Amino acid sequence: MRVLGVDPGLTRCGVGVVEGVAGRPLTMLGVGVVRTPADAELGHRLVAVEQGIEEWLDTYRPEVVAVERVFSQHNVSTVMGTAQASAVAMLCAARRGIPVALHTPSEVKAAVTGSGRADKAQVGAMVTRLLRLDAPPRPADAADALALAICHIWRAPAQNRLQQAVAQHASKGRTR
Repeated sequence: MRVLGVDPGLTRCGVGVVEGVAGRPLTMLGVGVVRTPADAELGHRLVAVEQGIEEWLDTYRPEVVAVERVFSQHNVSTVMGTAQASAVAMLCAARRGIPVALHTPSEVKAAVTGSGRADKAQVGAMVTRLLRLDAPPRPADAADALALAICHIWRAPAQNRLQQAVAQHASKGRTR
């Protein structure tokens, strides 16, 4: 499975592509950050994020796009920018018919480090180890994007089985 992880942000939108399957060593295919100037007009920043994500989709052709689920913070303007960048990533994927998976920050941290309360340094260290890299990807947004992709690869098989079981149970209920 090839997954593009997206850590959404207007100033720095982390992107990373990981390939592999659960239970086997994973491979990083690319990692980076789509940047926009903080003083640019919002519309121009969103277009720049879109163009950056489209380039990653063209280059790596992922099967799934895993995006960090936006959660409420104290700073409303930060949440808004994150949500807007997240929507752009989802739109780019949907336009191409690529499935989108949303993962919460604590879900990603727990999948990669074993603790949903891990800090950025711990996530970066584990991403480095899991992908057999020489150093943690910088900035942290890039490491977070890779962590999202890893989380999805590891969790997707169980989530798919659960969805199939729920659908099967629901269909049995309709036939009675």
